[in-house]
Amino acid sequence: MVQKKKKDTDVGRVVLSEHQLARLRYVTTGEENGLAILLLECAEFTDGIQQLQLLKKIGSLLRKLGEDSVNDSQIDICLDILVRIYWDLESRSPLKRAIASALSGIPEKLKEEVISCLTSCLRDELLTVDKSHVRKVIDSIAACMENFSVGEECMQYLYLEVLQFLHTTLVDFQLQNKKLGGQHILQNKLMHDSLVALKAVMILVQKVQQKIHDVFCKNADPSLWEAMCGLLTCFIEILLDGDFLQTVQSTAGMAALLFIKTIVDCDELLPKLVHDLLFNSTQRTHNVPEWLIQSCGKLYSAVPPDGAVLFLSQGSLAMLDWRSGRMRDSGERLLLDILNVLLSLNTRLKESSMAMSVSRNLSLWTTSALDALHSDSCSQYLKNSLNGNSEAIQKLLEYIWTHWEHPLDGVRHQSKTIFKNLLKIHQKTIDGFCGMTDPFFLNMTNGLLSLEWHIKGKYISLGCLVEHLGTEYILTVVDTVPKQVLGVMLEQSLATYASDLLEKMFVSHKNQLMSSSQSSNWMKVWHETWISPFLTILCEEKPSRTTYLIEYYLPKLLKCNPDSLTCMIKELQSSDKPSNIGPFHSRGALGALMTCLRAARAQGLLNTAEESAWNQLIPISLIKQALVHKHEQVRLDALGLVCETHRSTEALSQQEIELIKFFLPYNMNSQTPAMRQQIVWLMRKLFSRLRDSSQVLYKQTQSVNRQKNTLNEEETSQHPELKLQQYKNFMVWVCDRLLQALFPGASFPRKFIVLNLLGIIAEVFENLEDQTYSVLQITDVLKPAYVDALLGCLNSTFEELKLLAYDLLKKLPATILGLQDSEKLQTLLQTALDLSTSTKPYDCITASYLLSLLVQQEGLLPTLHACSLKKRTGYLSKVHEKQPADEEMLETNILEVIKFLLHCLSEEIRQAEKSLVHMAATNPLYGRVHCIIGALQQLSLKSVSNIAEWRETVARLILMAFQLSAVVSPICQSSSPEGLIPMDTDLEIAENLQKILNEIKPRDTNDYFAQAKLLKTDEDRELSKNTSDDCKPSDDLSMAMTDQTGQACQVTAQMVLVCCWRSMKEISLLLGLLCQNLPLQSTPDSEDGLLMFHQVGEIGKYFKCQLLQSRHRGAFELAYVGFVKLTEMLTSCNNSDLQKLPQQWLEEVLQEVKSSSPASKLCATRRSAGIPFYIQALVSSEPRGSNLGLLKLTMKELISLALPSATRQDEHATIPQVHALNILRALFRDTRLGENVIPYVADGIQAAILGFTSPVWAVRNSSTLLFSALITRIFGVKRGKDEHSKKNRMTGREFFTRFPTLYPFLLEQLESVANTMHSDSGVLKLHPSLFLLLLVLGRLYPSPLDGTCSALSLAPFVPFIIRCAHSPVHRSREMAARALVPFVAVDRILHMAQSLLETLPAPTDLCIRQNHIHGTLLQVVHLLQSHFDSKQRTNLNLHEELHDIIGCTRAKIWLATRQNPCMLTRATFLDVISVLWHYLDKSKTIDPEILNFWQATHLIILESELFTDQQKFSPVPGLIQWQRSITKLTLSIMNLMKCVF
Repeated sequence: MVQKKKKDTDVGRVVLSEHQLARLRYVTTGEENGLAILLLECAEFTDGIQQLQLLKKIGSLLRKLGEDSVNDSQIDICLDILVRIYWDLESRSPLKRAIASALSGIPEKLKEEVISCLTSCLRDELLTVDKSHVRKVIDSIAACMENFSVGEECMQYLYLEVLQFLHTTLVDFQLQNKKLGGQHILQNKLMHDSLVALKAVMILVQKVQQKIHDVFCKNADPSLWEAMCGLLTCFIEILLDGDFLQTVQSTAGMAALLFIKTIVDCDELLPKLVHDLLFNSTQRTHNVPEWLIQSCGKLYSAVPPDGAVLFLSQGSLAMLDWRSGRMRDSGERLLLDILNVLLSLNTRLKESSMAMSVSRNLSLWTTSALDALHSDSCSQYLKNSLNGNSEAIQKLLEYIWTHWEHPLDGVRHQSKTIFKNLLKIHQKTIDGFCGMTDPFFLNMTNGLLSLEWHIKGKYISLGCLVEHLGTEYILTVVDTVPKQVLGVMLEQSLATYASDLLEKMFVSHKNQLMSSSQSSNWMKVWHETWISPFLTILCEEKPSRTTYLIEYYLPKLLKCNPDSLTCMIKELQSSDKPSNIGPFHSRGALGALMTCLRAARAQGLLNTAEESAWNQLIPISLIKQALVHKHEQVRLDALGLVCETHRSTEALSQQEIELIKFFLPYNMNSQTPAMRQQIVWLMRKLFSRLRDSSQVLYKQTQSVNRQKNTLNEEETSQHPELKLQQYKNFMVWVCDRLLQALFPGASFPRKFIVLNLLGIIAEVFENLEDQTYSVLQITDVLKPAYVDALLGCLNSTFEELKLLAYDLLKKLPATILGLQDSEKLQTLLQTALDLSTSTKPYDCITASYLLSLLVQQEGLLPTLHACSLKKRTGYLSKVHEKQPADEEMLETNILEVIKFLLHCLSEEIRQAEKSLVHMAATNPLYGRVHCIIGALQQLSLKSVSNIAEWRETVARLILMAFQLSAVVSPICQSSSPEGLIPMDTDLEIAENLQKILNEIKPRDTNDYFAQAKLLKTDEDRELSKNTSDDCKPSDDLSMAMTDQTGQACQVTAQMVLVCCWRSMKEISLLLGLLCQNLPLQSTPDSEDGLLMFHQVGEIGKYFKCQLLQSRHRGAFELAYVGFVKLTEMLTSCNNSDLQKLPQQWLEEVLQEVKSSSPASKLCATRRSAGIPFYIQALVSSEPRGSNLGLLKLTMKELISLALPSATRQDEHATIPQVHALNILRALFRDTRLGENVIPYVADGIQAAILGFTSPVWAVRNSSTLLFSALITRIFGVKRGKDEHSKKNRMTGREFFTRFPTLYPFLLEQLESVANTMHSDSGVLKLHPSLFLLLLVLGRLYPSPLDGTCSALSLAPFVPFIIRCAHSPVHRSREMAARALVPFVAVDRILHMAQSLLETLPAPTDLCIRQNHIHGTLLQVVHLLQSHFDSKQRTNLNLHEELHDIIGCTRAKIWLATRQNPCMLTRATFLDVISVLWHYLDKSKTIDPEILNFWQATHLIILESELFTDQQKFSPVPGLIQWQRSITKLTLSIMNLMKCVF
């Protein structure tokens, strides 16, 4: 088995000064293992590991010192030196920990001296004035209090001086922080230093808390008062300073409460003071100490910010002692009030980090509440307040329901913890009562089970209930839960959640069954509950749908009960057809058997080490049948059964080898990408297993051969050797079979599998130093024809195959490739150079791989010189008289190749400046640059040796990039790059292109999109007839010219564009590569580094120009990739000027966007082209953990621009708004920003909806795109084909809890939209925002767990949505019907449907509006479907309400008859009747009212046009819908008649 290489650990090193060495030598005695001798030996070693061993030996010696050693001068000097060494070492050094351990073990008599030394050293350290040394002092202070008893005693003496030092340090940190704006590296370091200092203060105060408390109880020392109050003031200032990171503020909040707790003497007064501090109480019934007012005056004088309140609440929960009960009633009230504060903060704090902190604090609150309930002095008032039915717990449950699917993993995890603790809290409040019969648990279980299974939080909560109450309790409520959850596991997004729930359930069920009275029969019950449904799904479902069931559920099932495998095999083999391959769409029993056996063998449940094991387990013929099964998944399972084992050293049997030989020929040309990847992955496992087992076999062979003379048994010695020979024969067969498959014309799938497997063989069987035996070297089977076939793969049109072939070829020696032959080497090099100028883009990729292969060859430089002379390029390559060393050869070859390509490219750029069209047709420029990039990627540029030459080459590369960009960028920056051929300086070519230029005539200003384009009039057409032929546009937009060989070629605008944008692409990638990999100058004047500061600035200007002005998407998308690498380099560099560049560029571009005009070079079309990419790269460059200042600045500016303004009404003035909308869309879609953009989603929605009302088309278009991005950001990526599926939806309560500002906005907009629905004139009035509003509201759905909250009541939306259903637009009525459902409470749905039916007109009414009728009926249909599809039936009066619905339906039944002339409304009313009958059919309820309803329905069908021969159908609107509805209703009635009568 291959062992992982251990990571080298840097332990540091002990270094003694000359003075210390002299002292040790002076006291050295003749004793061999004396303390001084050991210290001198330790100083002589240069290896930290050896020093560590000696320090441990010194520690053992110190522990053995006797009483007579107390006054020994040698001991005193050695201890003093050890203490000095301790202070000099780094805090996390193992050497420092070893010394601390040694000093902690000394005899008591010597401890005073050690403490004295430590105290002296610490005093010296505390006097330091060097700011760079402060962090080391803080680390030393912290180290003294970390598992170092002597150090802790030292702190008992110096705690006041340490507190004063830390106070001074924190004040200095606050001043430094104000001066470091924009310097991310230094700011992050300062934040970390501040955090360490705060933690050191807290640990120190906790260690000496009792001592400080005693001092304050007597006559407090003024210095201590000053230090403690000064530190408390620092904590409060950090809390109120928004420039500090939230982790620092959080620690400051806990430190503040720790200090207050330490100073305050009275336990009952403490919670009152904390209450006033948190809630800024102006009317205090008790006296607040003066020191607290002075230290926390800013909190008392004004309302503290939400962040400060949050972190002080966290400090209260973490630092106060809730379990002791000493705080009495005031503590309980404080606990309940803190919950209200946290829930209030949750509605206001929307930043991701703050949302995480709130959830963490709520989880901490539940832990504190549990502690309070465990207190002996817990009052009944607190128990009642924390009961599951109490207001506090209900609010917490509301929080859980709205956050259990939060985008942040941390919030979801904390919601789970809160729910677990709530169950424990309620259980604690009902001590003495059985939880199984408790109404709270019963209602909770019913409520969770009634939810839709697509809700991920449902699985987590049910899992908590299973852990708390057991599986049998859940099965008692609903016994079909296992089958339902197994059905859900067919979906990828829910599989992990469902599998975790199932695992908890079947493990709990097993434990309950085994401990019950029927434990003897538990296996049968458990099997029927958990295994039989699984096997049914496995056999009958499509193999593609059971992937996650097999991956997540089956291994856990086998791990829980390994004996279940026997039941599975027996059940699958005992079917009518044991070899059944199943119906066409399923895997059948054979496939299910392979699946189960594969999973079992991978877990080590099958013993297949013996040759005869396979025949005993399953017939080999069945495995062969599975290996060629019609379903790919069955084939993969059979292959996995053969390849995967629990031990990687298990030997391959001859049967397994034969099965692999049987499998490969039939499956090497698989057309499914997933199948190919799985085959490669499984074969890698097989080859690794063969390698590892061969090592074991070889060792067995050597061992047996040594004992051969004594054993006298040849069979014993030959068995491992025969097995190794089988291995070798098998691998030779595999390699030959694979290499023969690389025949000319082989398909991509075949080549993909072959190259992958050959690469794996070369990698797995590589001849490593630690391997004692190798089965095969791939070079042993390679013939010249096979090598040529591999080289031919580099010319494939698929880059994936090129890469695989290159990775394999570079592992082969030059002798195998034949590259020691200079003629072949020159041929390949010339081919690569020729391909680098090909007009086919994939040829330059081939050239790059060829050059990357050739630069690794020794004879490249003479060959390059020969090619240069042959081509007469004028380039003189460096020819070494002496061959460079291997480590220098690659660098030298790459450098020379890059210089040669640069020389060629410089000449080609000069030609392109004269005629870009000619170069595009004959010698595109991008191929050379691509080859340069490929060559640079072969070398680590941070460790090159020839610095001067590389620096010159880098300068030439950057200059070449700028020159090439100047030639090709005008095309990409044109307003119409797709059809532009530039004017050339060659007069003859220019005349030939005049026709094309007349056809294109691009315009490069932003007013181009705003001006009207008029069609030609008849007069214009007459004038155009008289135009000369030269000025007329040509039908053929191409021109004829000759290439370098004299052959004719056609040049089109597309060819020029491809040349230009690909050149721009390669330039951007090259510059990005240089920024990412080149070492940067340390200072502007230094001579180190390959990339200069001024070059960084020039590259930044280049990217800015290309991203802000390029119109071609390919050009600016790839420029973005390079620019991201530049910004990452700037963020991580140590120079403050370079660190500020991203912020400077961002401010400049935002100002340019704000002042955009038609004359601006910024592109207002093409979704603002590269502008969003430019800003996206700058904003995303902020380091993680920062305060996201650039993001906040950008979002604030963009949202203000995106919102409509009275000053921006015409098309020219809306250009900044268009840019803002497009940039916001890019930022909301950026995955790197993650959840940091969530606080701005509500503002984005408002901007998109309001922008849709703009009279300017460009604004409406950008608003639509932004709205689409926001819908995806809020509800997630669409995970199904069903547009109305609940997978991408959320409850109304959850939506408005996350985005509370949208509640009044959507309500106001909806009201204005609803007011346009009624028009007495009959004129169509379609509000622009109607569709967007209904689209958002339609994504919501009701939840049975939603509580009531007056602040976010959904009732005000209902009347406006009902009015929206009266829209004259059919699609709007449908959306309004769907949008109404989530705004109606679950127990009010039938009542709302009845109310809507009552509003329908009677046949005698004078004014009947069919649009109103249709919208109302649609809403009734969706309400009834939602109610009947719901799994919860909480309404006890359901039968009575159903009669009311049927009565209302019968009262308006004329709408389904011929009295109603509108076919569409007739069809919709029939749908209402169908929904009712569908439920009545399921409920099997029959009574007189229902019989009357059946007769009325029967009469409608009989009197309809469907059953009358006289009536012929005329093509009227709604006819198709009516025919479908009447047919559906007829079939329902016929089915009901069969069942009843």
